[in-house]
Amino acid sequence: MTAGNYNVTDKNVICLVAQMALQIRLVTPKASGSFLVQPNMTTASGGCQGNRANLTLIFKEGCIQFLFNKSADNTVYVDAVSFNLSYPLITGGPTSYTATNTSTHLFAAKLGNSYSCKKEPLYMGKGLYLDVDQDKMQAFNLTKSSGFGPSEPCAADRPDYRVAIGVGVTLLVLIVIVLVAYLLGRRKRADGYQSL
Repeated sequence: MTAGNYNVTDKNVICLVAQMALQIRLVTPKASGSFLVQPNMTTASGGCQGNRANLTLIFKEGCIQFLFNKSADNTVYVDAVSFNLSYPLITGGPTSYTATNTSTHLFAAKLGNSYSCKKEPLYMGKGLYLDVDQDKMQAFNLTKSSGFGPSEPCAADRPDYRVAIGVGVTLLVLIVIVLVAYLLGRRKRADGYQSL
């Protein structure tokens, strides 16, 4: 999948930037199919007003819309994603698909920061998925000329040291047990022998 660069301008100022590769998938027990969004055949539109922003990606076969919200605690997140697609995902199946996901706090980041993730599938209902890959997005308070502020990675991209710490603690406990057993064994051996 190829990542595209998209931005939304409001009053000649860029208020939203996004970089992502998108794919719409249908996965059912009987069949599956997919549609790749081609960045070079996609245009971005939308706007920013107050605490709301939207990014609509328009391509020949349909559109995908991301609705951003800025909360009172200065967190920016997507509170709704929807798409319309006129494309046969499976042979002999329907050619028109519509889906909406109104989950709370998708792609959340602090105001002035960008959200990033290597791979994030969003379940849209009825066996439909929107795969958002290689994504980096930010709405409101764009401070750098490149558009993106400091990155806040998704949970899947953050390093997880819990396993390493658990193994280290377990090894330390085993070493202590072996050392205590050795010292107790030496003392008992020394007590068992008397000089003549």
